[in-house]
Amino acid sequence: MEFESILEDIRKGKPILVYDFDDRERECDLTVASQFVTPEIIQMMRKDAGGLICVTTPYKTAMDVGLPFMSDVYWDDCEKYPLLRAMAPTDIPYDRTKSSFGLTINHRKTYTGITDKDRALTASEYANILFSGKPIEEIKKEIGVNFRAPGHIHLLNTSEKILESRFGHTELCTALMYMAGVKPSATICEMMGDDFGSRPKASVKEYADAHGIQIIDGDEVIEKWKEFKKDHPEL
Repeated sequence: MEFESILEDIRKGKPILVYDFDDRERECDLTVASQFVTPEIIQMMRKDAGGLICVTTPYKTAMDVGLPFMSDVYWDDCEKYPLLRAMAPTDIPYDRTKSSFGLTINHRKTYTGITDKDRALTASEYANILFSGKPIEEIKKEIGVNFRAPGHIHLLNTSEKILESRFGHTELCTALMYMAGVKPSATICEMMGDDFGSRPKASVKEYADAHGIQIIDGDEVIEKWKEFKKDHPEL
């Protein structure tokens, strides 16, 4: 497996599989560049992967536009709703940093928001609007005009410095989007197994081989990201 071949698949809108680490979630996520998400991709994710379909956002972009972490929204409301303080995500077993969960959204042209067509529209248009290259104030306006919250697509915000303090699929997959040169938002979904847990890595590899999907480990993503950052210190 050549790393450049994986990046080329990302550029073509093909799905790839990303395994994190043996000492973290020990999970594989089916991953596609958000700008290329289609109803067929969403159907593949819900039928073959089965986890939660989420869309990633780089930290700086999220903060510039005003898309908060959900934990911050809850914390701001804890005086009014004290139970939120008690439910703070301070004991995530695989991650001692802040949860990456952000808002949930639907595109305003969706109906229920949950169908394959609806979620594909939400994911792809989110990336296209967010990374349109327009001035931030114009992007903010377009986000408000085109999306409503809550919805059926879960947004995930990366940590401030990607793959420095947090090493989740949110960061791994967003880093891959940057390195592929596409809009840096990934649509991801965990691979679930038939034993009520995550699908084992060996089984995921069998699936990948059967469907012609490339798989990459988190350690390699980190190694390649460090090299990439030398020429892109702003990230």
